Amino acid sequence: MYKIFMLIALSVLAIGWIAYTLWMRKIYEEEKKTGRPKSERLQKTKSEVVDWAKKMAKFEPPTRKKTEDRKQKTEDREKKQAERDQPKND
Repeated sequence: MYKIFMLIALSVLAIGWIAYTLWMRKIYEEEKKTGRPKSERLQKTKSEVVDWAKKMAKFEPPTRKKTEDRKQKTEDREKKQAERDQPKND
C-alpha cells in the first residue's frame, strides 16, 4: 500500500514541477517580448531618487575655519577664564 501511495504522490509531484516550470517559462518569454509594466509609484520613486542624486551632486560641504582663527578664539577663551579665576582685591 505504501509503495502505491509513494508512486502516485511522486508522480503528482513531478507533474506539478514540470507544469510549474513550463508556466514560468511562458511568463518569462511574455515579459521578454513586452517588458515588465512599471507602476506610477515605481516611476515616482525613481524620479525622486534621481532628483535627490542631482541635489547631492551639487552639495558642497561647509568649509572649516582656519586654524589661526581657532587658535585666536582659544587664546581669548583662556584669557577670559584666567580673568575670572583671579581673586578680586577690594
